[in-house]
Amino acid sequence: MKRHDKAARIQAILDEHFPRPAVPLDHADPFTLLVAVLLSAQCTDARVNQVTPALFARAATPAQMAELPVATIRAIIRPCGLSPQKAKAIAGLSRILLDEHDGAVPREMAALERLPGVGHKTASVVLAQAFGEPTFPVDTHIHRLAWRWGLSSGKSVEQTERDLRRTFAREHWNLLHLQIIYFGRAFCPAVGHVVGACPICNWAMSKARAAAEARRRRRPRPAEQ
Repeated sequence: MKRHDKAARIQAILDEHFPRPAVPLDHADPFTLLVAVLLSAQCTDARVNQVTPALFARAATPAQMAELPVATIRAIIRPCGLSPQKAKAIAGLSRILLDEHDGAVPREMAALERLPGVGHKTASVVLAQAFGEPTFPVDTHIHRLAWRWGLSSGKSVEQTERDLRRTFAREHWNLLHLQIIYFGRAFCPAVGHVVGACPICNWAMSKARAAAEARRRRRPRPAEQ
């Protein structure tokens, strides 16, 4: 099956299961979304949604956040992990938004990526979900599914993003980003993946890729120190 034919069938399945997926991170505006996405690094969306109400009750704007001591931010966001780095980044980007962007979150990729703690994926999510700009944010989960489904070589997250952008129509990128996230959680997890039970993997994943994934799972883990 050609890649574009496979992609069309995959898109139809995603539309069937998740026609109108919600943004998984609770937020009120571009700034609170930016902070929530930053916090989601190596943390579940559910945990972020448990933490952000207390944070945004104290500071829901760049001006308010810049007034909070970094130690206070760190104490609130500690359950999300990596709290020292994330607290410093949140405080720093809030000051930059005030000093350089009149307190607004910029709508340009380059400007977003210059903010502390904001990488390409975070910037892409903010552009897509806060401003409706067509991007195709790719995290490790989407990267894994695209490889399983034969839509990308799996060489890198960057390559997967390029492959998905070439494969799907631009007007569907933002929706597909969310659909794949929800589909992965429901049917195609990282751990306990059963090829035959997944509505997409059961026909789209090649035997070679299934075998390669099985070999990786069988590799012994490094002994704990």
